[in-house]
Amino acid sequence: MSKVLPQVVIIGRPNVGKSTLFNRLVGRKLALVDDQPGVTRDRRIGDVSLARMRFQIIDTAGWEDEDEATLPGRMRNQTEASLVGAQGALFVIDSRAGLTPLDEEIGRWLRAQKVPVVLVVNKVEGRSGQDGIIESYSLGLGEPVAISAEHGEGMADLFEALQPIVEGWDAPDMAEPAEDADPAAPLQLAIVGRPNAGKSTLINRLLGEDRLLTGPEAGITRDSIAVDWQWQDRTAGLTRAVKLIDTAGMRKKAKVDDKLEKLSVADARRAVDFAEVVVLLLDATRGLEVQDLKIASMVIDEGRALIIAINKWDVAEDASGLFNGIREALEEGLAQLRGVPLVAVSALTGKGTDQLMAAAFKVREDWSRRVSTALLNRWFDDAMEANPPPAPGGKRIKLRYITQVGTRPPRFVIFGTRLSELPTSYERYLVNGIRRELGFGAVPVRLSLRSPKNPFAND
Repeated sequence: MSKVLPQVVIIGRPNVGKSTLFNRLVGRKLALVDDQPGVTRDRRIGDVSLARMRFQIIDTAGWEDEDEATLPGRMRNQTEASLVGAQGALFVIDSRAGLTPLDEEIGRWLRAQKVPVVLVVNKVEGRSGQDGIIESYSLGLGEPVAISAEHGEGMADLFEALQPIVEGWDAPDMAEPAEDADPAAPLQLAIVGRPNAGKSTLINRLLGEDRLLTGPEAGITRDSIAVDWQWQDRTAGLTRAVKLIDTAGMRKKAKVDDKLEKLSVADARRAVDFAEVVVLLLDATRGLEVQDLKIASMVIDEGRALIIAINKWDVAEDASGLFNGIREALEEGLAQLRGVPLVAVSALTGKGTDQLMAAAFKVREDWSRRVSTALLNRWFDDAMEANPPPAPGGKRIKLRYITQVGTRPPRFVIFGTRLSELPTSYERYLVNGIRRELGFGAVPVRLSLRSPKNPFAND
């Protein structure tokens, strides 16, 4: 049996330093931080480990007093939902700004909740922050903990205040995975695409809850948000672990001039680096655009397994023609996209989501495949017999043997002589054969050439 980690939620109005504190606690810059308010919009979860104390910390959007139908109002609803099931809360206020009416509103709401609250007064460095500490007592939440999240001051006091909440919580036992469960590690699945393609809506549909903030406004998602999930694979009768990663929309580089958007896009690119499989989500109402091809090319260049999903299928016109048109355009636009899985989905209704997940696990399997040296060289000999390498200037290029040196993505090395003269077209012939004949499908395949170091070995 294993223990569930207790969760502590960071709550406060915008720009009081919640994300800076989150990064300080997890020991890494996971959350985007900027001077302007409202940077964080979705919940982000990180693990904290100090001595024998371990817990999860949840960063939330800034609490704003707005109508629920507005974006700030929906962000507040996400923050309120984060407290459900949590074992404690850190209520952060800005000591320099002093106590505000919004701080008082949040304090009243927290006093009505059933979770322990630690009042945190941030930005106390210098004399200007001392008045805020004194004012905070009027919130009725006990003695405040004075910190500077940016400079790491007061963290020992904060951990001391958290200790009885974290260590005093009686965590329920969780059953270990059954022996016949899938032993594979969780699938790292990132969803990327242009703004407003429906990435967050798709993840909410998969989860079966409004976990991520959505709406008609483009660019709602800023941080790359990872969410653990269990997919019920009804075909195989298995429960498969997945880490879903939502990312910010990627616009044309020339259109991105806002500093915060640049940070968001850079964060999305890092999410691709850490993913195993990447789903490029297209908007069926807009079809395939040049920016989509650029994003797909970036994913392939990073060596990730790629799936292309056409979203909003429930409102697509001439669905069959659209599907075939996108398939043809993909194969004409980039040679390395030929054969990439193409799936039609509706994030609104859930249509096609099981097919999408099945394809994701299949391409990860291909991406992780290793072929025995004997089988690989039998294929290699057949490939050269069917299409011998050229002999530029009447001197033959000799390919001796091939070996697989890695997976994820699959990497191969060919040994031989005069390989610097091997045409790119012949390398492409070999890569296409590896994919087609050895079961690698459309995943990226890396092929390098290596000649012997002996300068006289040019027979």
